[in-house]
Amino acid sequence: MIFRRHGFKVSVSQPAVVYYAPLDRGDRTSAKEADAGLDVTILIINGYITMNSSNQKLSVIEKVGYSLGDFAANLVFQTLVTYLLFFYTDVYKLSNSAASYVIGICGFIGGVAFAPIMGAIADRTNTRWGKYRPWIIWTSVPFGITILLAFTTPDFGHSGKIAYAAITYLMLVTLYTANNLPYASLSGVLTGDMAERNSLSAYRFVAVMVAQFIIQGLMLPIILMAGDGDKAVGFEKVMTVFAYAGVLCFVVTFLTTKERVVATEENTGSITDDIKDLFHNVPWIIMLAVVVLVFVGLILKASMYIFYFENYVDPAALDTFLENSGFNGMIASITAGAASMGWTFEWPDDPAASGFGIFNGLSIIMMIVGIGFSKMLADRFGKRNIYSIFLAISALFILAFLWIPPTSVNAMYISNTLHGFFYGISIPIMWAMIADVADYSEWKNFRRATAIIFSAMLLGLKAGITIGGSVGGFILAIYGYDAALDSQSEDAKLGIKLSVSLFPTIAFLVAAGSLFFYEINKKMESEIEHDLAARRTPANA
Repeated sequence: MIFRRHGFKVSVSQPAVVYYAPLDRGDRTSAKEADAGLDVTILIINGYITMNSSNQKLSVIEKVGYSLGDFAANLVFQTLVTYLLFFYTDVYKLSNSAASYVIGICGFIGGVAFAPIMGAIADRTNTRWGKYRPWIIWTSVPFGITILLAFTTPDFGHSGKIAYAAITYLMLVTLYTANNLPYASLSGVLTGDMAERNSLSAYRFVAVMVAQFIIQGLMLPIILMAGDGDKAVGFEKVMTVFAYAGVLCFVVTFLTTKERVVATEENTGSITDDIKDLFHNVPWIIMLAVVVLVFVGLILKASMYIFYFENYVDPAALDTFLENSGFNGMIASITAGAASMGWTFEWPDDPAASGFGIFNGLSIIMMIVGIGFSKMLADRFGKRNIYSIFLAISALFILAFLWIPPTSVNAMYISNTLHGFFYGISIPIMWAMIADVADYSEWKNFRRATAIIFSAMLLGLKAGITIGGSVGGFILAIYGYDAALDSQSEDAKLGIKLSVSLFPTIAFLVAAGSLFFYEINKKMESEIEHDLAARRTPANA
């Protein structure tokens, strides 16, 4: 048969070693090698194409280019995590229950239900650019447009606002799934080298942390400045910038990456086969549960922190902290310096906004520090062990908020900073573990279905956004939160405190405990990597 993929035309007689003739310049590396007169072999071994000339090591440019996709996606994702519930209740003025239903129902349809469908579609996409890269470029512009629409506030009645929020949020999460699932799946086919995957994950999540720092550390004051105190105008202006930046980053990701682990047509089964493989894949089932639980905890506490600072933290104690920490003096110096250069710069006089930004910013910086230890620890002790241990430790510092009174601002910052460091160690490992689950499936079944396995990640991520955000709205309703009040009741404050302490701690600890049943330990990682490498080598051909 004649097989066409990535600009190659090869005669397949499996297993076989065949030489290629370049059809076009769709694959830059191949064309360059052809021009140089090199003999480049393509090995068709056990249903996979492996280019003998292509090293499994990834260049820094490719790692950075790939990570920009996560930076773009997280400008949106972190905004949803941190501000969506607040945007709906306090900016767009939806009721607590209406906000919960919009986040819950639309998140389930566009994220949870659509994720496995998108995974199956991506696994069966065949273009000269690969399976997953094209989706990143195809969805970039529609995704950017929808980002802006979802954070625009047209002046409808309450029912009209609910309908508009539901339609735009459904569009947003659907396009996010169509973009981000192929993007996540791409990490499983950029290289088969597990150490390189650990390195790639570290690059990727530094980009995530940078986006998170921008959103959680700086965005609320920027929104207030951009809108001159009007949060609705500020959100619209900031999200316009994010939309343009996101499209640019996705284009760079597409141009700088290359799929190296490619299944042949003979290696692609039916959707029914994929589903059967999934539910016989115990590590996949466990990772699905872990991702759901972790993101429920993350989204719940992250979406409630802004309410925590606006309604629970003592304003006088927070103002004293800002003064004693030197923050107010630093802002005064920056303002004076800007004025001397003819630039009007006025930081918003809102202690809750400033305190919230510093609170998140310090934690994110420590997360980045923690990420720096991740690869070393995972390589030495195995992903499963390091992930479960540090996830559990990080949860204890969340639980501490249950006993921190409103005036103990220093304790809040110390506890959250330590949580950030220990959770940061676990961050890249989870995504590398999902790539390992795809390898485990190939190892067991001699078939690769990367995207539908990575749908576990997006299923969990979307379920986390959906459940965490929706539960947050219901907690506000149950405990009597009223956005129109300047001061909330003690019951409302209790509900907010429980949402950033006890409830997410339970989710984290259950996730960590479930990994005792996850069988891909350090020894099995090495065995899988060795066996899969052997299947793709010339010796086996």
